[in-house]
Amino acid sequence: MPNKRSGGGLSATQQAAKFLGVSVLAGAVMAGIALPAVGALGLAAKGSVEGFDELPANLKQPPLSQRTTILDSKGDSIATVYSRDRTVVDLKEISPYMQQAIIAIEDARFYQHGAVDLKGVLRALNRNAREGGVAQGASTLTQQLVKNVAVEEAGDDPTLVAQATQQTLGRKINELKKAIQLEEELSKKKILENYLNITFFGQQAYGVEAASQRYFSKSAKDLDVEEAALLAGIVQSPSRYDPVNDPQEATKRRNTVLQRMADVGDISQTDADKAKEKPLGLDISKPKNGCITAVKGAGFFCDYVREIFLNDPIFGKTKEKRAKIWNQGGLTIRTTMDPQAQKSVQASVKAHVRQKDEVATAATIVEPGTGKILAMGQSRPYGLDTKKNETSINLSVDESMGGGAGYQPGSTFKPIVAAAAIEDGMSPGKIYSAPYEMAYPSPISTCDGGTWRNGTGSNAAKLENESASEVGPYSMQKATALSVNTYFVQMIADIGICPVTKMAKQMGVERADGRKIDQAPSIALGTQEMSPLTMANAYATFAARGMYCTPVAIDSITQRIGDKSKSLEVPKSTCSRAMSEKTADTINTLLEGVVEDGTGREAGLSSRPSAGKTGTTDFRYAAWFVGYTPNMAGAVWVGDPAHKRRMVNITIGGEWHDKVFGGKVPGPIWRDMMSGALEGKPTPSFNRVFIPDERPDRGRGDDDDGNGNGNGNGDDNGNGDGDGDDDGFVGGTDGGTTFPNPGFSIPENWIQGQSNGGNNGNGNGGGGFG
Repeated sequence: MPNKRSGGGLSATQQAAKFLGVSVLAGAVMAGIALPAVGALGLAAKGSVEGFDELPANLKQPPLSQRTTILDSKGDSIATVYSRDRTVVDLKEISPYMQQAIIAIEDARFYQHGAVDLKGVLRALNRNAREGGVAQGASTLTQQLVKNVAVEEAGDDPTLVAQATQQTLGRKINELKKAIQLEEELSKKKILENYLNITFFGQQAYGVEAASQRYFSKSAKDLDVEEAALLAGIVQSPSRYDPVNDPQEATKRRNTVLQRMADVGDISQTDADKAKEKPLGLDISKPKNGCITAVKGAGFFCDYVREIFLNDPIFGKTKEKRAKIWNQGGLTIRTTMDPQAQKSVQASVKAHVRQKDEVATAATIVEPGTGKILAMGQSRPYGLDTKKNETSINLSVDESMGGGAGYQPGSTFKPIVAAAAIEDGMSPGKIYSAPYEMAYPSPISTCDGGTWRNGTGSNAAKLENESASEVGPYSMQKATALSVNTYFVQMIADIGICPVTKMAKQMGVERADGRKIDQAPSIALGTQEMSPLTMANAYATFAARGMYCTPVAIDSITQRIGDKSKSLEVPKSTCSRAMSEKTADTINTLLEGVVEDGTGREAGLSSRPSAGKTGTTDFRYAAWFVGYTPNMAGAVWVGDPAHKRRMVNITIGGEWHDKVFGGKVPGPIWRDMMSGALEGKPTPSFNRVFIPDERPDRGRGDDDDGNGNGNGNGDDNGNGDGDGDDDGFVGGTDGGTTFPNPGFSIPENWIQGQSNGGNNGNGNGGGGFG
């Protein structure tokens, strides 16, 4: 015999069976209402539901996921991030029309019944039996709230969501049990408030406040009757009644809600009819979620804050626990980002390197003595469209924090070698022969008590300076200014590798890929890949007179759960002495002249004391300028993140370069970003020290074009450091007639060859410092 009736639908036998099943559920509900303890024991014995124990706290006050707002140091918003777009509000902040509309369409007897509406159950049973299916539900708002809490806790896990919504007798009875207890614990108004804050309204909007902003660009407290009716109608099926994608269906549903409000006496029939005639009146606000929406070019800073939260055990013992707190949201994170510094970084980056250029730049500024990261930016914006040169890789930070594998810092590492030597007792006036070419000295002691040994004969590893004219002897002052490779390798041979790697560690200098720094003398030439943040913070140690402070980006965090807020513990900078004040002051004296008259003079700040060092790697894959004042330190890197494009015969920022030097491209970026960041700030001076003039050198060294002929054009085209990064030394505004360091005087005729003055320095040999 066929099961179907002639008119379609269920047969009489199927209808009876379905009716019986619903009746059993209703009976269980009634048993639970009349005798909750007894009823629950019987059900628990069958494995259908847990006992009627204490109501879970998460039902009294659901842990609703909300927006997290990230602020700069002044309290202005940088970005809003969320797992679910929700802003929790009190019931008094929700329009009375909205409250009436949701009750009218979802649970008209909400204020008259308990957790279960018996009349509603019987009415649903009757209608569903007559129509041969589930034509009407009987869930109260309280029951729906219980279900929504389960879905909320399931998050984005499809398995957990399925378990929270599965149509089984056990889940339904468990839901009813919790609803009964919830009615005993909370007032009707609190239940309604929780429901309106947890419910999904479509278009990524969770809770009525987010929905009101999404569809009408206004607060939930300002909703009028037809707007409230539209939102209330969406709840039953957010996809079917989506007003953006199906306005006709949404209008029909809105009008159904309006009529229901009139039927229950919330509004008059006249008002309902007038409201039905009005258009939907949408004023859509697009979702604004994630670091991609960050203002002031702070997308990468925003992402760095997220990485800190997900990786620091202070926010939870496991990554899963930290992720759960982050996804739950409701956080207000005040960061260390200084809006003035951030604006200046972005302006300088944009002015000097274009988004479409073959190479990119990344820049970071930190505060000496506190470790606070003040700014972070790059020329390739935060995004996923690689055709537009967008990237989600933060070029300023280590790989473990969302960055790349880092970039060789070249000669910017040499001041760390010098600091280790001075701290080890070496005089800053130390003279080395510094030949143009030499084999790496061998053996050299390492940290593990062993030795590094070079090969012999043709197998010996060699190094050379940039130009054949770059031949010592040199003092530390001159060798630092010219970045003489052989000088610093001779230095590391004297003191050993261990003091250098130890000093680097004390200054927070680590490889960007997480590997240990190699125990080899080539580290003196900056061969270990570092990030701009690492180098900026290392130089901040010099600016802070030897005090290293771990970098921090978060100042405070407030977490809101329901209607309560609490402060979370955040990572604090820890400061330790990396070197003596005298050593730091000596390095500051050595580097101050570099930006005044030396290789980094195009980076110099005319209005305040500054110090720094240029750097360029082999084959010009990367160029750097790292510099500082006593109150800010910054690093600028320029290069191809993929390490494929050499910076020769290249256009950057609309300007052609046959060769890129640290002082020529990164230097001006540093100058402009620091000028803006420091505008209006105090202008402290360095504590200069006397640098002994143990033995004046011959004044030879590199010339401006790297050929030793001394054309002295002062255009930074010389290759004075031996690794391709610098472009000569003095010879700029004064034609190379004075040494830039004010800490000692120059003997008469110390520099051989005179310039013709000005910036051209055409004297024979005078251009060797250009």
